[in-house]
Amino acid sequence: MPSPLSPDAAVAICRQLLAMRAAERHELDEIRAYWLGEQPLPIAPVGVPEDVRRMAKMARVNVCGLVVNVPAQSMFVVGIRDNNAPPGENDPLWSVWQANKMDARQSAVHRATFAYGTAYEVLLPGQPEPVSKGRTPRQMTAAYGDDPDWPEYAIEALVARDGSTYYELYDDVAVYTLVEDAEAAKQANEPFHPVFVSLSEHGAGVCPVVRFVNLEDLERTPHSEITPIMPLQDQLDFTTFDLLVAQHFGAFRQRYILGWTSEDENEKVKAAASRLWTFDDDSKTIQVGEFDQTDLSGYLDSRKATLEHFGVISQVPPHNLLGQMVNLSAEALVAAEASANRKNADRETTLGESWEQWFWLAGKYKGQILGDGAQVRWRDTEARSLAQTVDALGKMAQMLGVPAEALWSRIPGVTQQDVEEWKAMRSSDALAGLFASVDRQMASDVSQDPAPAV
Repeated sequence: MPSPLSPDAAVAICRQLLAMRAAERHELDEIRAYWLGEQPLPIAPVGVPEDVRRMAKMARVNVCGLVVNVPAQSMFVVGIRDNNAPPGENDPLWSVWQANKMDARQSAVHRATFAYGTAYEVLLPGQPEPVSKGRTPRQMTAAYGDDPDWPEYAIEALVARDGSTYYELYDDVAVYTLVEDAEAAKQANEPFHPVFVSLSEHGAGVCPVVRFVNLEDLERTPHSEITPIMPLQDQLDFTTFDLLVAQHFGAFRQRYILGWTSEDENEKVKAAASRLWTFDDDSKTIQVGEFDQTDLSGYLDSRKATLEHFGVISQVPPHNLLGQMVNLSAEALVAAEASANRKNADRETTLGESWEQWFWLAGKYKGQILGDGAQVRWRDTEARSLAQTVDALGKMAQMLGVPAEALWSRIPGVTQQDVEEWKAMRSSDALAGLFASVDRQMASDVSQDPAPAV
């Protein structure tokens, strides 16, 4: 079994990973800013009034969050199937999932994966079950070698209650704790100065960090869902800013009077508010008119076109962007979401492999083997009517002979707990029916016995 790193080796590797972390931090911070709607404001000309600067702040219409939230709202792991469990039931390692409240916490992992292109789950020994915690690339940096599944090293930066910074360094043997000596870093003119504190062996045999990738490719390059649409987000904000300025300064009609002025301010106010204007001066020298209001349709069409391009690039369904699809049938809604469903199916394949890797590591801690045929189950969130679904499932049971119990989990909105409860209820009903049948048979046998001779 490999030996833990020496303190000097742990410090050296920590420095390398912190340098990698610093190199990618700016890009990750920019992605997070767009994700949260804190992207740079549209550029306003120098010397504009304060109300125009306020319009620039109002012009941020964040749609970047949609490329993260829409797919995340359609992806939920609801079980893990393996030959270690009876047909239709979850693997015993599902208890680790439930103990870590992953039903709720999985969405945070998926959202971080879509936003940054990568996310991590750290799984360590614990009692009574292994303990898992999710991390974003802003919190954790991992270095991979020849093995694409498990990193050689990973580091996590944390902040203690007293405000000091410390690091958790992971490898295939142990977890190493190092603290940041800010004073030593300042004296040495260094960006960081980690100092070794302690180590704790985890016994996993691999670096206990599972990576989740948004879009798999052969170069293992993170593909953020937000990065490709940043230019469109800037276009949308800029168009909205121009729309607000035009609406504020030129969307209302302005009237003018040529050949007449008044020194009395009250007369000017009265003229501005009057529906009928009259003048005592020679009417031949006075001209009254109004400017045409600014046509805003060009701005609105431009913004709509940007949103349409956004939908094409991101594969977000159009009704999530434009809000113009109402009273749609189930078939029309399925057609509208076809592109998004294909994208979700692709992501479920990639993320599913990572979750299976997570279950394998949990089994390693518990001394249980997860079979090669293990597969996570995803909740069916595809848009279709309940009547249509039930009709299709009923035909599968009647015409194809598929057991009804095997189809329960395919009903939209049904959880694994619901399926197990239904099975228990059916088993209880079956036993009750069996006992009733035995009672009837016994009563029938008693009634058929000949009367005793006198």
